[in-house]
Amino acid sequence: MAHGPLIEIEKANKFFGDHQVLRDVNLTVARGEVLVVIGPSGSGKSTLCRAINRLEPIQSGEIRIDGEALPVEGRALTRLRAQVGMVFQSFNLFSHKTAIENIMLAPVKVLGVSRHEALAHAQELLERVGLAAHADKHPAQLSGGQQQRIAIARALAMRPKVLLFDEPTSALDPEMVQEVLDVMTGLAADGMTMIVVTHEMGFARRAADRILFMDQGSILETSTPDDFFENPQTDRARDFLSKILTH
Repeated sequence: MAHGPLIEIEKANKFFGDHQVLRDVNLTVARGEVLVVIGPSGSGKSTLCRAINRLEPIQSGEIRIDGEALPVEGRALTRLRAQVGMVFQSFNLFSHKTAIENIMLAPVKVLGVSRHEALAHAQELLERVGLAAHADKHPAQLSGGQQQRIAIARALAMRPKVLLFDEPTSALDPEMVQEVLDVMTGLAADGMTMIVVTHEMGFARRAADRILFMDQGSILETSTPDDFFENPQTDRARDFLSKILTH
């Protein structure tokens, strides 16, 4: 299926116990779109991101990727997760494997790609994230920013249809943030479909096609970066921006 939106979410609701973290969320994401999700802590941003590849199952509603409803479990879910790459706050690299082995592992194990092909693609991806010289280093020998760039390369190795980023720079020292954002900006420019949960407003303004503002589990606003930052429509968004844009 090549037409229509890549991701469709209809009336998604999610509870943790009695606490509702997603409230009737409706969202479509087009192919090649970069959607940046912002909002205060606890607004449901990360849960929304994790629901899209079923790391967090929703209680009601529907999520479709490329026209297909999210599988509940089993091989179909594994196949879906191969198409939906995810980059977390913590890099989640295998500490006993080198950078290039981390990138090669899933294509070989999950997709059945030959080691030769996986190696060639991993070398291309290391080049793309600026770490070709570090292929044989273990994660402990790399900085946080380098580890996160390896994690991005690892997600790209599966040739996903969409990449989800859950606050990918929040665990990094400030001087390492930009090197990761630069890689993400490059992916956006190349037409990768991306959903990015972040507090990096400069990146949101520069790389997003659309900003989604969430609070208390609901989408309160969705607009272009210029419209959102210059002319927020809700008191909640104005209040949020006044707090974060003043320092």
